[in-house]
Amino acid sequence: MRGDFRVCFPGLLPHSLRPSVLCFWEPRRTQITVYESAVSNSMAGRPEKGLSLIGFTLLCLKTVISSKTAPEIPTIDQAYSKISTSITVEWTTVPGATSYLLTAEDGDTVIETTVASSPGTVTGLKAATLYQITIRSISASGRSQASSPKQAKTVLAAPVLKVGSPSPDSILVRWDAVYMAIGFSVSVMRANGLGRIWKENTTNTSLTFSSLESGTLYTIKAYAWNANGIPGDDSTCNLRTSPRAPANVEVFFDSGALKASVSWTPTEGAFAYTVMASSDSSHRSCSTALSSCSIGSLQCGTEYLISVSASNDAGSSRSSAVTLKTVACAPARVTIQEDPPGHLSVAWSNVELGDYYVAFVKSDDGLEAHCNTSLTQCRFSAECGFTYFVSVFAYNEAGQSPLGDAFNYTTAPCCPNDISAVLVSSDRVEIAWSPVRGAELYETKAVAGYSVMECNDTAPACTLSALDCDTKYNITVYSFSEVRGSNLSCSSHSITTAPCSPEIKNISKDAFSTINVHWQSANEGATYTVTVQGKKGTFQCSSTGERCMIGGLPCGSMFSVTAVAETRVGKSLPSYSVPLETVPCCPAGVTVAQVTQSIINVSWTMGTVAQTYVTVLESHIGQSKCHTNQNHCLLGCTACGINYTVALKAISPTGLTAECAYQSYSSSACCPLGVKLYRLGPNGIRIHWQASRGSANYSTDLYGSKGIFTCVPSSGLSFCDVTDIPCGDVYTVMVSPVAETGLKLTFCPKKIYSGGARLIIEFCPHYAASVLAQTGRALVDAHDVTRGRGLRRGRGLPASRGRARP
Repeated sequence: MRGDFRVCFPGLLPHSLRPSVLCFWEPRRTQITVYESAVSNSMAGRPEKGLSLIGFTLLCLKTVISSKTAPEIPTIDQAYSKISTSITVEWTTVPGATSYLLTAEDGDTVIETTVASSPGTVTGLKAATLYQITIRSISASGRSQASSPKQAKTVLAAPVLKVGSPSPDSILVRWDAVYMAIGFSVSVMRANGLGRIWKENTTNTSLTFSSLESGTLYTIKAYAWNANGIPGDDSTCNLRTSPRAPANVEVFFDSGALKASVSWTPTEGAFAYTVMASSDSSHRSCSTALSSCSIGSLQCGTEYLISVSASNDAGSSRSSAVTLKTVACAPARVTIQEDPPGHLSVAWSNVELGDYYVAFVKSDDGLEAHCNTSLTQCRFSAECGFTYFVSVFAYNEAGQSPLGDAFNYTTAPCCPNDISAVLVSSDRVEIAWSPVRGAELYETKAVAGYSVMECNDTAPACTLSALDCDTKYNITVYSFSEVRGSNLSCSSHSITTAPCSPEIKNISKDAFSTINVHWQSANEGATYTVTVQGKKGTFQCSSTGERCMIGGLPCGSMFSVTAVAETRVGKSLPSYSVPLETVPCCPAGVTVAQVTQSIINVSWTMGTVAQTYVTVLESHIGQSKCHTNQNHCLLGCTACGINYTVALKAISPTGLTAECAYQSYSSSACCPLGVKLYRLGPNGIRIHWQASRGSANYSTDLYGSKGIFTCVPSSGLSFCDVTDIPCGDVYTVMVSPVAETGLKLTFCPKKIYSGGARLIIEFCPHYAASVLAQTGRALVDAHDVTRGRGLRRGRGLPASRGRARP
């Protein structure tokens, strides 16, 4: 649809004020512009006013009736870009305009911005892009038409910088290519603004600035320009140059701890320091923010290169390496030889970084000698019986090597010289000597013809046993050490043994604690002494024959019987001891007590040596027997009212038995049977029983919660009356016989008679009511009992309701 057209709208106003509306299509801007004019009868004298409507389709038109007109169209003075994302526009102010609509169009997009006055800026644009700028004025009456367009191009985008410090005095700046840029300008200056400014122009995408100060914070600024030389946005960042390598590096080595302490002069701009100690076989390091650091666990015999690097966020710089030689390692493969005797030769292997060696030899008595040499061998004097402790150290400028393995060498032990016999018997010789150096063990040999006896001991004494009696022996004591063996150069000594020991063949006993000892011996002209020894004494007899007699030995004793022969040479060894045991003693203080009607306890004091006892109770109706290792015995199944004979046997651990007899014992009377209760008056009870066999006295006890009531009947009676008993209680009744000693036996059975409550209903009616409430059962009439009936458990209070009190 092309061309202009006009539409006239009839109005409701008078003809002189009726407006006319002119509309036309502008296809380039997809816009309809409606012009309004006030037409008078004369059709002259008034300017036209326009209203601009933006849209793709004109849907409807409304009649505008106004006496005001739209503002004038502004005129753009200039449009320019200083930032890659915006264009600034300047124009002539339009009277009456309250704001302005700026429009930027690049063919693809349209961006509008409303501003209050000139100049105004359109933002959100693309860098290095040509835009067509228009402006409209806005007032209360509407918008003006768009101004004549003016072209403006946004400046180039800022380069994105990547910076680094490859060396302490340089900064490397890199960036990516910028659209429409033909060149770049980069400047560097101290961040504090002091000092010179380095500025370079380039068409490349990287620049290196050198001759800078190390460890210093710099500000880097860069921008691109286009073919017209117009600069774009600039990009700014800060970077600290890497620090210079630390200077004056000093290393202090601790040979004992194998630790190196490193110090240096701090460098400008360094945030941290790292110390590296490197060798062919190991690497150690430490880090710090200070100016010193220690590296431990260094290896001996190693040459290290030690360097210090200073670092910050830009990079690091390493100092030149300092050489450190640690102490040499301890010499290895140390060998010690005694060649010739009395001289020690110490040798070892060569070690790395060892300048010279010192060998120390210290004997176990505290004396020490040393040898300083650049060779690998030393010689020392040595004596017998000493242990020498050998240590070898290597030395260099760093100090002494660590302590290596400690070696020891023991020379042959010395021979004992002051050997003496301290005891000589028929088959045994005890000899002693002074301890000698280096001897860990002594080997003693006694030689008589083809007979050889040996004794080994760590003590400076030895007992040679099983020797031939009355025989001359050559005795030699050899000193021995585990490392060097025996010293075979020791001399011998002569010793003669004592007479032969007799051999006890038999010991017989008679009934009067007398023994006969018989022995056998090859000695002639010897006197023999027999000794019987025990805890209760020593008994002896002597004879030149082969037997003797000893009497009066106590019972319950253990003895050791030995025999000794004596000649002019001395006494023989005692014979092998023969044990002798006498019969155990009978126990004293036997006590017999009745425990229950059928059980009797027999107790006694423990007899000497006796291990077990046999107790026998015997009567005309049978026997009861008990075997025990205690000091008492319970014998059951006995009868009451019977006379018994009490017999006791004491038996030793070896089976020797002592027969002990005692007087008779009468068991207690039997407990009565048929115990019954009868009512006597308002608060009395008669207890009746059947007497057991034999004559006995009895005692009755009535136990209740309100007391114990005791009744002792007259002799020969089998009943007893208990009066003045409280009502409302459950009683336990026991009838027991009384021993001849007057002791009342307590093992007879007790009977609980809860039915006894029926006796006192008429006196305690509240108790009967309580029973009825608890059990639901009434108590029987108490008058039945008063007529002489025995009390029974029945329909009344159950027996379990009662509470017995012993």
